[in-house]
Amino acid sequence: MVPSYGILGLSNFRYNLPTSGKILFIGAERVWTKRIPFKVDIAGVIEIMGSSLYSRPDTPIRELIQNAHDAIMRRRNRDLDYQGRIDIEQDAERNTLSFTDDGIGLSPAEAEEYLGTLGIGITGLLKGRGSDEARATVTGSGDQLIGQFGIGLFSSFMLAERLVVESRRSDHDEGIRWSAGAGTDIELSSSTREQTGTTVTLFLKPECQALAESAEMLEAAIKQFADFIQIPIYVNRAQARSNLINVAWFGPTPDPESIELDLSSYFHESPLDVIPIHITQPVHVEGALYISPQRTPGFSDDAVVAATIRRMVISRRIQDLLPPWASFLRGILELPDCSPTASREDLVRDSKFLAVRFAVQEQIYAHFRELADEHPQRLEAIINWHRFTIAGSALEEEPLRQLLRGCYRFSTTQGDLTFDQILGKSKSDPLVEMDADNVIWYNADRRQERWLNEVFRGNQALCVHALRSFEESLIAAMIADLHDRHVDLRIASPSSPHFGATVLGIKRLEDASEEWLEFLGGTNARVMIADFRGAQPVMAFLNERYELSKTFEGLKRDGDIPPGFQRLIDAHFRQAPADKNEVILNRQNTLIERALAKGIRSPLANVVRLVVHAALHSAGATLDSAVQELQKEDLDWIAQALWEST
Repeated sequence: MVPSYGILGLSNFRYNLPTSGKILFIGAERVWTKRIPFKVDIAGVIEIMGSSLYSRPDTPIRELIQNAHDAIMRRRNRDLDYQGRIDIEQDAERNTLSFTDDGIGLSPAEAEEYLGTLGIGITGLLKGRGSDEARATVTGSGDQLIGQFGIGLFSSFMLAERLVVESRRSDHDEGIRWSAGAGTDIELSSSTREQTGTTVTLFLKPECQALAESAEMLEAAIKQFADFIQIPIYVNRAQARSNLINVAWFGPTPDPESIELDLSSYFHESPLDVIPIHITQPVHVEGALYISPQRTPGFSDDAVVAATIRRMVISRRIQDLLPPWASFLRGILELPDCSPTASREDLVRDSKFLAVRFAVQEQIYAHFRELADEHPQRLEAIINWHRFTIAGSALEEEPLRQLLRGCYRFSTTQGDLTFDQILGKSKSDPLVEMDADNVIWYNADRRQERWLNEVFRGNQALCVHALRSFEESLIAAMIADLHDRHVDLRIASPSSPHFGATVLGIKRLEDASEEWLEFLGGTNARVMIADFRGAQPVMAFLNERYELSKTFEGLKRDGDIPPGFQRLIDAHFRQAPADKNEVILNRQNTLIERALAKGIRSPLANVVRLVVHAALHSAGATLDSAVQELQKEDLDWIAQALWEST
């Protein structure tokens, strides 16, 4: 009890002084300080692990295998002839799961100091974590070790009610037994254990009893996390180990055929192509990627890869490591320079991660460039298989576009051609074009494909059928990549500059008279008259945006478009109004010549209108009911004229 100090006017003040602390008086103010140790609620930490840190309930299996691995690697550093093994045993009667290694073991002092300390362990100290004083208490190298955070043992309480650790170091006369339950004190005692190494026994919770009974469940977890670590793992003293250990893609001189076989076996699908990865500078990466035969839906599917550190699987779905466009790539990479997150289920996005990402992406591009130079047909087959993903992604990736220029084939009026081949066949006519070195004509409407094939037949120029939504943009982007020439991309339409002269061979192109425009007004098309080669009386060309606007108008009338979507459609067409379809009448055709001479009151005019409707219909235009009424009138008038003439 603090005595009263009446001189300061505090005669009635009483205060309980902390057992360890100081009291200071600053004027009339009474200030105190106290030092207390940090406290950790183990039960609360375990709850956080299970609900927030770890996403899988079998994570403790990974953590205990990892601890055993590090103990064995530390002993290997001291004894070059030593190999080591990990044994995991189930006991259904006792409801226990035991992890045994013949690694370096723990001394009593180490068990007391580190097993009950959350957040730091011997491995973490060897890898540079912790205070200078703590690091001075351990010796050795952490280069081959996996652990880092000192929380692995505590994760066992996600599955177990109680843990028992028995261990012995080869250079100590006695073993140590460490026992604890979640949220209870730790009990240390001597152990009669004679073998060097450590055994961790989990006394499982009732709801986790399956782990003590199902060998399949346990082996699945081993394969998930530890299939590649270079220490054999045995379950229930079986003769055969449960983990693979050796796979071709981690070999010092990997053979592509062996890698392909191992990838096929491990990932249960046959690779279309294999990309061995071996990088030593500026970061170390080894492993293999492969092109999956599974087609990915769309351009935005995530590109993921499996990653290991010291051969322990961190995650099978690491994002941001592969190029965003490579969602069809699969594989596994050893990344010793990267750092795992605390949960060891992902990688820290630090400078090392960025360096690895850049190096891996460069090797992927280098592999595809090698295929383009040495095996172009193989690359073309791969691109055809994943054409939508690759071509769609190339809109944003110039290096990818450079690859596609020589192997992605567009449909054209002269067959399937690459961009480079199209460019070679699209040289402009210097007598007509003053600025463009090349002119590439294109069609984006499938309904006009057959008709434009006829238009361009026998013509030196060609037309690209950019029928997939991204292909028009892809061609435009490839043109934009060219810096040594001026290339124009123009839609195959009479309204495009020089289309009539260079492709159709037409002359004297002009709009039809007001009289004929009114007579043919039911077509809602722009009507022109010209002289052009060929016997056909009429040529019709569709405007895709016009046809699209008509479709939306019909849906709007029927009330099938939500109001919000309708506002977007209206705004779109206000900003860029849709041009009409186009019809050209051939003055050189006898029917057209005579009809124009006779005027719209002649039955020949009705024949011309029927021919125009037929041409639009053949080109794929949508003709409404008003046009059908006009067709009926035209047929009746023609029939009457013929009847009267007889």
